[in-house]
Amino acid sequence: MAGGELPRVLFDATSVPADRGGVGRYVDGLLHALSRVQHGLTVVCQRTDAERYSRLLPHADVVVGPAAVSHRPARLAWEQTGLPLLAQQHAAHVIHSPFYTCPLRAACPVTVTVHDATFFTEPDHYEKARGTFFRSAIKTSLRRAARVIVPSKATRDELIRLLDADPARLDVAYHGVDPDAFHPPSADEQARVAARLGLADTPYVAFLGAKEPRKNVPELIRGWVRAVSAREHPPALVLAGGNGHDEEIDKAVAEVPPHLRLLRPGYLRYADLPGYLGGALVAAYPSHGEGFGLPVLEAMACGAAVLTTPRLSLPEVGGDAVAYTGESAEEIGHDLAALLDDDARRADLGRRGYERSREFTWEQSAEVHLAAWTRAAALVTA
Repeated sequence: MAGGELPRVLFDATSVPADRGGVGRYVDGLLHALSRVQHGLTVVCQRTDAERYSRLLPHADVVVGPAAVSHRPARLAWEQTGLPLLAQQHAAHVIHSPFYTCPLRAACPVTVTVHDATFFTEPDHYEKARGTFFRSAIKTSLRRAARVIVPSKATRDELIRLLDADPARLDVAYHGVDPDAFHPPSADEQARVAARLGLADTPYVAFLGAKEPRKNVPELIRGWVRAVSAREHPPALVLAGGNGHDEEIDKAVAEVPPHLRLLRPGYLRYADLPGYLGGALVAAYPSHGEGFGLPVLEAMACGAAVLTTPRLSLPEVGGDAVAYTGESAEEIGHDLAALLDDDARRADLGRRGYERSREFTWEQSAEVHLAAWTRAAALVTA
């Protein structure tokens, strides 16, 4: 690779799930930004994503991986054998793996994204087999990858503190937010979402995310009950997003008084997210800890008043443009009630959150990734 030349990168997008959750939004946003500056890019993906990435990346070489990569065990096996071979075929200078795992033997340097350290700090919040797998994958990636990209300083610091990671090989690349996809909604967008949810004119508190123990949804439910049960016109609670393995959620739902409305609509259409988040009285995300906190940033970009916790990376994202609470039902209930009673503060948080969200761009994230890949590629000629 000549001096000043950008490296040819093979980007492995086969780990992107069909539901386009957090990792999907990370990969899509990053690749879209990279398409404007990086012309030596090859993206390998699942067959169902080929058309999408071909449109998104007109200057990239989009390769369809084997059909079996839609199943995790087969994908992980292919990652160790087929991915390095594909890198050789495309004369890649660097392989990038965007979701914790990476090939252990490749002819070129490998970089990997480690999204958070909560598998170590909050082990009880994960199914045993999943937690064991990802803890092992993170340790291996920290040991074997040429560079490791993380989405926040908090994640970087936790990996150094817990696993003695080499700080010289860690690069912090904040996530961005797509202002076209996430924006303050029009009245029509809000009304459309409310109608689809069957809420009509009923105000609501919004949650968006997987129902995993780390997201603290049971305490959110109980805190919401504390905040609204005595009100004459109590706002509903809407828990949107995919199902998880938090068995406490059903127990908390069973405790909800019959006069309150709690909705679990599952996945919402991508186009409905601005109306959903921006149309809420409060977007609540009282997580036990995040590697970044993309749902918080996306809610801010939609002009929502956000209530979250000051755990790990979340203050890096929210700054002073969100409201903070604790993780217990008592704390959530108290702070949620205070926000619901303060129209002016909610409006101010919505404005400040939107302005702060504009500081997080996928273009900036792409610059950090490119710099990491350039440093990794340079190891071959060093």
